[in-house]
Amino acid sequence: MSQNIAPPPTIDSKFILPFMNATRNVFHKMAGVATTIGKPYLKTDAANTACEVCGIIGFTGQITGSVMISFSESAAQKLVEAFAGVKLAITDPDFADAVGELANMVAGSAKKDLGALASISVPSVVIGKGYIVAMNRNVPCLVIPCSSPLGDFAVEVSIKRNPGD
Repeated sequence: MSQNIAPPPTIDSKFILPFMNATRNVFHKMAGVATTIGKPYLKTDAANTACEVCGIIGFTGQITGSVMISFSESAAQKLVEAFAGVKLAITDPDFADAVGELANMVAGSAKKDLGALASISVPSVVIGKGYIVAMNRNVPCLVIPCSSPLGDFAVEVSIKRNPGD
């Protein structure tokens, strides 16, 4: 008895470069931080054990899915300070707003270069240890590792073009 096993989902490579460019540009222009982009890789585990702060933006329209920027607490605090121009405690509501705005700017900047009509959601921000962001099994997640003088972070892209669009 043979089983029909579907091939693993793939992410369109045209979706990656816009996020790489957007990340470099946003962190350079808005936080004055040079960002080095590492080699992207496919995420196979939903656990985010190394990251304590993340900003998530959803996409709907001709493309659907999400982008998540995840940081260690230390990197998030330093990058948010560079962006906001003031030191913010992780418990300060403005801290979460700044993380969400960085994610929003990366997603918005990438969106214009994706070649598809899409809307982006209001940012969601998760702060804490040991959380899991559930992954859609039908949409692969590509992790784009990033490093900066203020700390490392990752941009996780999990989007797909909708059939017929």
